[in-house]
Amino acid sequence: MALKVAIVGLPNVGKSTLFNALTRTAAAQAANYPFCTIEPNTGDVAVPEPRLNVLAEIAGSKEIIPSRITFVDIAGLVRGASKGEGLGNQFLANIRDCDAIAFVARCFIDDDITHVEDRIDPIGDLEIIETELMLADLESLERRVVQTEKRAKGGDKESQAQLKLMNLALEQLRDGKPARLAEVSKEDRKGWDMLQLLTALPALYVANVDEGSAADGNDLSARVAERARADNAETVIISAQIESEIATLDDAEQAEFLETLDLTEPGLNRLIRSAYDLLGLQTYFTVGPKEARAWTIHIGDTAPQAAGVIHTDFEKGFIRAETVAYDDFVTLGGESKAREAGKLRAEGKSYVVKDGDVMHFLFNT
Repeated sequence: MALKVAIVGLPNVGKSTLFNALTRTAAAQAANYPFCTIEPNTGDVAVPEPRLNVLAEIAGSKEIIPSRITFVDIAGLVRGASKGEGLGNQFLANIRDCDAIAFVARCFIDDDITHVEDRIDPIGDLEIIETELMLADLESLERRVVQTEKRAKGGDKESQAQLKLMNLALEQLRDGKPARLAEVSKEDRKGWDMLQLLTALPALYVANVDEGSAADGNDLSARVAERARADNAETVIISAQIESEIATLDDAEQAEFLETLDLTEPGLNRLIRSAYDLLGLQTYFTVGPKEARAWTIHIGDTAPQAAGVIHTDFEKGFIRAETVAYDDFVTLGGESKAREAGKLRAEGKSYVVKDGDVMHFLFNT
């Protein structure tokens, strides 16, 4: 499963610095002037998963393959972006391809770094961006709803169902609320997603703080967290400056540097965990002498659905899954000993995969 997260924010809030640190590259130019990012940069990052290394050591795996997450650095948005201000709304389309949005809010004070609005107000920053996304959604829906209404009046059932969802979204947006706050039934979820609304995407608020506030945050990040709770969003406190510094260090140096700041792990780990929680994702493993590999699936996925992440043929021809819990695999020392102890189970099509399951699939070709 390919997971893609858009990083958005006003100019000079630190999002490109954060992107550079997350991807450990200099692909996005981080400079002290608006619109230094003029193309959406993308970077793949390995999902931190310490359990994978443990499994690989036990199984003697020659290769370790973690799951991946893609970050997309969107150009700095400004007030009026949906109407073509700044670099215009050309970059809004890049967000539609993503699974979630990480809103970066400036929660630090630095007179040497200008702010496009000439003030430090993270909530105001978030509101500007959210407003531009809502306006873009409104424009898109109002343009499409006319034709949908004509088809619905003609008796087209698919258009009638679509029109109901469009009107729900329009009601929400016209009330000044993002589409993600609308109550959508499970049955309508697929049609809702097909509307491709920017404000329907799950939201993650990233409070970019100064180095001294990286461990516990500050008054500005506290305001962001409060807003996130009201907006049904996740919050992560990160110092993009610290992340950019540790990105160049090896693991031992990273650990030593983080310890001096009372941090136990890089902000990347917290950001990815929050994205997983936000999207309802979990991890299962396949392990053998050749490779140990982590796979990302949705919480609640069945064994055939998990197999389909490896290859669609695995899901179509699914017979059964041999499964052992991570703790049993580690405690007993591998698959064969888990089998001897009766901890390796044969599971069928209805089995709901649990986080950390070590799995082997049998299927018909």
